[in-house]
Amino acid sequence: MSLKSQNDHQEEIVDFSDEKARTASTLSHQATPLPILDGGYDAWATMIGGWLILACTFGYCNSFGVFQDYYTRHEAHSPSQISWIGSTQVFFLVFLGYPAGKLLDAGYFRPAIVTGSAIYIFSLFMLSIANPSQYYQIFLAQGVGLGVGSGLLYTPAIAVQAHHWKSRRAFAMGSITTGTAFGGIILPIVLNQLFQSIGFAWAVRASAFVVLFSLAASCLLMKSRQQPDMPSPSDAPREARVSFVALLTDVPYMIATLSYFLISWGLFFPFFYLQLYAVLHGIDTKLAFYTITIMNAASLPGRVLPSMLADRFGPLNIMIPMCFVSGILIFAMLGVQTVAATVVFAVLYGIFSGGFFSLLGACISAFSKDYSELGVRLGFVFFLSAFGPLAGTPIDGALLQGDAFTWWKSIVFSGCALLLGTSLLAVARYMLVARKGTRRL
Repeated sequence: MSLKSQNDHQEEIVDFSDEKARTASTLSHQATPLPILDGGYDAWATMIGGWLILACTFGYCNSFGVFQDYYTRHEAHSPSQISWIGSTQVFFLVFLGYPAGKLLDAGYFRPAIVTGSAIYIFSLFMLSIANPSQYYQIFLAQGVGLGVGSGLLYTPAIAVQAHHWKSRRAFAMGSITTGTAFGGIILPIVLNQLFQSIGFAWAVRASAFVVLFSLAASCLLMKSRQQPDMPSPSDAPREARVSFVALLTDVPYMIATLSYFLISWGLFFPFFYLQLYAVLHGIDTKLAFYTITIMNAASLPGRVLPSMLADRFGPLNIMIPMCFVSGILIFAMLGVQTVAATVVFAVLYGIFSGGFFSLLGACISAFSKDYSELGVRLGFVFFLSAFGPLAGTPIDGALLQGDAFTWWKSIVFSGCALLLGTSLLAVARYMLVARKGTRRL
């Protein structure tokens, strides 16, 4: 080879090496994870957007007692049949948490919430033209359609808050769940009044327009800090930490997942049946129609205060006693017969059950190594525990059937499920303390 050819060849190698170095430098710069700022415009805007999403989705789920009462007393469906509609809606809301969480962690947050919003709004308008006496129509629109749409929204709306907050993460993730309570306060009042004044179709249609504007605003406000192909904040490869096998072999995490299944098996009983329970026990309908609203209003302090305490004492340390008291309160329903007792129960159950909803995301974050895997871990918990609310309230409805409503059977079933789940959560906390060497969990 001539001297000139050798020099040309060396220049090509040098040029190629320089190009590789520049490319690697560029990719490294682009892939550097963004730091968590604990505040800023994007953080607060994302919190507002998440609050709106939870008000429209889980707020509607928490208002299902209005539909349970309306369908039971007006359309001659059995309580168990009707509860399948609401439980299916809750099922898909949490069941789709795993794929929705994967989309968030993969950097596809915005496509997930835009798609979920479109499905949710479309299904709500379809419910407004459905015939309530035709069971399959309201089941498909309300149970399946609203459930699938909310399933693509709920988990990303909660988990994305961890992208913007660190030291006040429990407070941020818990605060947006007040949107659920707000939706559960306003919607039962509005729907009960509109059902009587303008009928079922226009009542649902009016709520659909409000949801349309709210979800559109949330899609514009919210922002994820995880982009496609961006590595996780820690040095460990993401695949090694969040694989399906890794989740299944994380014993404390899986025990906690089972506990959430059992807790959700019994937790939704008052949200579905308290209004009907009050009406059938002779409580004036003017008050009975507000029982769900009272319960959701009381859950506001039950969501905010535990979240503030969790940042100081640990989310699991706060959630376990909140769930324990909720289980005891369900048993207390056996003695609820008067107006005063109904109001007191609604207030207390709203406060203590609110802690479960507000602290769930923060509790799962205790099992996570960093925010990049929180979406998958939270979604996986929802994915498996979704079968709790799917089967729980229909079982309650089946236990109620007969010549007279046998309420004690449903109360005992729901209370036992909640207390057993709380006991397992305490076991998971004990194992996590041994792993991490701290009781602040």
